[in-house]
Amino acid sequence: MMSLRAVARSAPRTLSRLSSTALRQSRVARPSSLLKSSWAPLRSSQFTSAFSTSHFRQASASEVDEELSVKLESEIQFEGEMKENEQLPASVKDFLENSPFELQDTPGKEDVSLVRKFGNETITVTFSISDLANYEPDDVYNEDSALGDEDIDSAEGRRSSQPESEEEGLEEDEGTDAPVPCRLNIVVEKAGKGALNIEALAQDGQILVENFYYFKDPKLAHGESAEVAHQAQDVYPGPPFGTLDEDLQILMERYLEERGITQALAVFVPDYMDIKEQREYQTWLKGVKEFIDA
Repeated sequence: MMSLRAVARSAPRTLSRLSSTALRQSRVARPSSLLKSSWAPLRSSQFTSAFSTSHFRQASASEVDEELSVKLESEIQFEGEMKENEQLPASVKDFLENSPFELQDTPGKEDVSLVRKFGNETITVTFSISDLANYEPDDVYNEDSALGDEDIDSAEGRRSSQPESEEEGLEEDEGTDAPVPCRLNIVVEKAGKGALNIEALAQDGQILVENFYYFKDPKLAHGESAEVAHQAQDVYPGPPFGTLDEDLQILMERYLEERGITQALAVFVPDYMDIKEQREYQTWLKGVKEFIDA
């Protein structure tokens, strides 16, 4: 499922009145290049635009270039109008003003980092706008759908006995979207002592820990290159987080919360990813237009 912002971009401009809130509500994710290949990616699909096989009338290169340039300018204006009508989300404003993390966002780069000091530790939280493409929200419910086949009879009975409650549930569902998981790569490093590498999701205002690794060599935790990521795969970093003792899991989650990996961060990340994606898209449009016009 494409994001509503992507739909708005590809749809006729009569849809340009869609509210920025509606566009922001449906965000998508795909595996970040920062994370190890051993971490199973979310199911993805590709959306491609097929070229027509019909014959086009011959047009001069200058004519095609001019039409393309005009269309690009239209897209730039459309995105600009959307930006003007949007306000900075309170979650982003409050986090940037009150969080101990320093935001590191390089224009033109997909990855964004939050860095802070905590005693003798350096904490880095990295996420990527590449996670905004090709995530299928409906996949979250695939397992429930499969189980539902076994309960058709009982479900039919509930429908006939509780029509009013089901109608209310449908109305509530129409006003909400499935939570969007945003992948986080968290590194807690101590000089000369190695590093912890935590793989987590920021989802529905919560931090969901998936893996809690330890590396003696901190560069393996950062995995900044394919070679380093490959080396990390040969090291035993620890068991899956979900297999640990429940009390141990709770204490590890509290450990992260004490270092600023909180609900506020879980809300900030998807909102900021949306802002950065729009900014990078506008820059891309302008770059392509400048090239065509040159």
